[in-house]
Amino acid sequence: MSTRKLFKWAAPLAAASMILTACGADESSSTGDKEYKKIVAGTEATYAPFEYLDDKGNVVGLDSEILAAIGEEMGIETEVKNVGWDSMMSQVTNGEVDMGAAAITITDERKQTYDFTDPYYEATLLIVTKEGSTVASLEDIKDKKIAVQINTTGHIAAQELQGVASSKILAYENFSVALTEVLTGAADAAIGDNAVILDYLENNPDSGLKAVEDNSFEKDYFGFMVKKGNKELLDILNEGLQKIKDNGKLAEITGTEIE
Repeated sequence: MSTRKLFKWAAPLAAASMILTACGADESSSTGDKEYKKIVAGTEATYAPFEYLDDKGNVVGLDSEILAAIGEEMGIETEVKNVGWDSMMSQVTNGEVDMGAAAITITDERKQTYDFTDPYYEATLLIVTKEGSTVASLEDIKDKKIAVQINTTGHIAAQELQGVASSKILAYENFSVALTEVLTGAADAAIGDNAVILDYLENNPDSGLKAVEDNSFEKDYFGFMVKKGNKELLDILNEGLQKIKDNGKLAEITGTEIE
């Protein structure tokens, strides 16, 4: 059975692939010598509420809605493709997709390889474990099996806690598998973004899982990711992002404010 069947996500959001005509069908946005009439983003669509698949296989979620709102402001068609987390990274680098849109935390390490837009969402990490568990902090899982999504801030947090070479860190391509490992008892806990964990718990009240906060987790900021040096696209995204911040559309989509 697919792990996706363990999830009972909320009603699908608007489809992520859409033609936006606010500025006219023949218009496009450009910066410098580069012109964009369409932006194609890669994602990893098992990360509700930011990205997941609806019943028709379309990528939907907060990132898709934010990108579509930017496209509407800038007069550009947008499309989001489900390509997988690691594949998204490589496809941005080699130009198979224009950008990454996958609740990507802006980090100094990632900024060495990619460029990021201004932040559009503030998040923090949470621990998720079984109800009845005595886990109440990071210290309580220092010697336990921790499930994470590979190469994410949750993965980094687990490595900082146990060491990079720890055999007790179970890293998977998507976070839904990490949650399943906790559900089945294969892992004692998982570490992931708060919005994702809280969305899962809200939509699965009988899951038998609970969220645990730890004040040592720092705030994370999500941004859209482009190939290093792609100033043309970065400027378009930042201009559109600022417009939807100013007109309140971003807060309407995410339900939160960010400066």
